[in-house]
Amino acid sequence: MDNIENLTAMVVFARVVETLSFTEAANTLRMSKSSVSREIASLEVRLGAQLLTRTTRKIAVTDVGLRYYQFCNRILNEIKGAEHFIRHFHEEPIGNLRLTAPVTFGCQCVVPVLNHFINNNIHVNVDLDLTDRPVNMADELYDLAIVITRDKPDTTQLKPLIPITWGLYAAPNYVARLAKIDHPEDLPRHDYILFRGPAHTISLPFYKDKQKLDIDVRSRFRVNNSVALMSSAIAGGGIAYLPDYIAQESVKEGKLVQLLPDWKMDTYHSWVLFKSENMLSARVRLFVDDLERKLRQTYFR
Repeated sequence: MDNIENLTAMVVFARVVETLSFTEAANTLRMSKSSVSREIASLEVRLGAQLLTRTTRKIAVTDVGLRYYQFCNRILNEIKGAEHFIRHFHEEPIGNLRLTAPVTFGCQCVVPVLNHFINNNIHVNVDLDLTDRPVNMADELYDLAIVITRDKPDTTQLKPLIPITWGLYAAPNYVARLAKIDHPEDLPRHDYILFRGPAHTISLPFYKDKQKLDIDVRSRFRVNNSVALMSSAIAGGGIAYLPDYIAQESVKEGKLVQLLPDWKMDTYHSWVLFKSENMLSARVRLFVDDLERKLRQTYFR
């Protein structure tokens, strides 16, 4: 006798014993009454023992049926325990969370959320790789990657975070020395601190209503890190072209002011890339939810 074929019958038998009714057992199991009766009859044949006595008015459990029910109940409780474990596994963050993020965005925006996440999920270990190199999720061991791009990444396994808008910033004492800047065309005669590239001159985009302007500006100081750009601007080194999220705190503290805030400039977008959206663990889902909520509260009001 194959014990596996008894499992369904054991579930049916246990429910009949608990309800003492074929009809109620059938209803709770979403089976027909005749199917319940056949399962019990087949089980008794396979076991070679009468488990129930039936009359037209009631069902009674035999002595051997009562003993057999105790074993059935024990097995069914183990099955329920296994199902509870799986549900708990998906609901309770546990294990290693491996992720990557751009250096500056990671330090300023991701690490504070990770600190809070680690403190509240003691069974999760985190490995964070801060890098500005391109990431290919198919070739990486990361659970998720946070990227910043101008266009939407070519994958379906992603979730948008916040837009990354840019602006021009300078120290108040530097701005005080300048002629008033009311329009993008007033900009070319000033000193700029720009993200390092091959050219000393770049074209800055400006958008307002239906207007679009491209203004060429020249930089005397170029560097490949936005925090360094901001530090130089705070020191009075010139006008820095920065992501707004980087400058936000310094503007609140009065260390920087934004120039031409009514004009829009470049907009990039931040994204979370996943290995597989259909198999996200609890630790990945909860962290991404925390990250999205915190970013929108802090930088996208």
